[in-house]
Amino acid sequence: MSLFIEEEGEVRLPFDVRAAAELVTEAALELEGCPYEVEISLLLTTDEEIRRMNRTHRQIDRATDVLSFPMLEYDRPGGFPGLEEAGEDLFDPDSGELVLGDIVISKDRVLAQAEEYGHSVLREYTFLIAHSMLHLFGYDHMEEGERLLMEKRQREIMDKIHIPRGENI
Repeated sequence: MSLFIEEEGEVRLPFDVRAAAELVTEAALELEGCPYEVEISLLLTTDEEIRRMNRTHRQIDRATDVLSFPMLEYDRPGGFPGLEEAGEDLFDPDSGELVLGDIVISKDRVLAQAEEYGHSVLREYTFLIAHSMLHLFGYDHMEEGERLLMEKRQREIMDKIHIPRGENI
């Protein structure tokens, strides 16, 4: 797996952001049964920048905690079989890795939501990555059934990395 991390702004999270991101992305890939080596980009940014991106890409003029930019369309969430036949442009020509997409997280929101929800900053950060990974796998939460399935998968990922809801480590 190639995980490209870029960090903007002055705020720093109080742990190794790369190690935590690798832990949760690898757990998500394993639980979802992804048969490929993958490439993911992660941008850790500010409320101001994520607000600009949210306005540009979603026409919503406010900061948000996480944005996901999947590079793939699936027949069903996690529908990895057959992607080789879908086209070579899904795979990085140099590494051969499946390009899953981009994740953008507001570090300001991570800190604020951890405090608001009464759990650790690490828990909030890893949860947002787990949530976003599911979007990169084709999951969504616009309809009730989709939401329930996505929430179940999020719990499974967080349990796998031993950071369940309510954990304040």
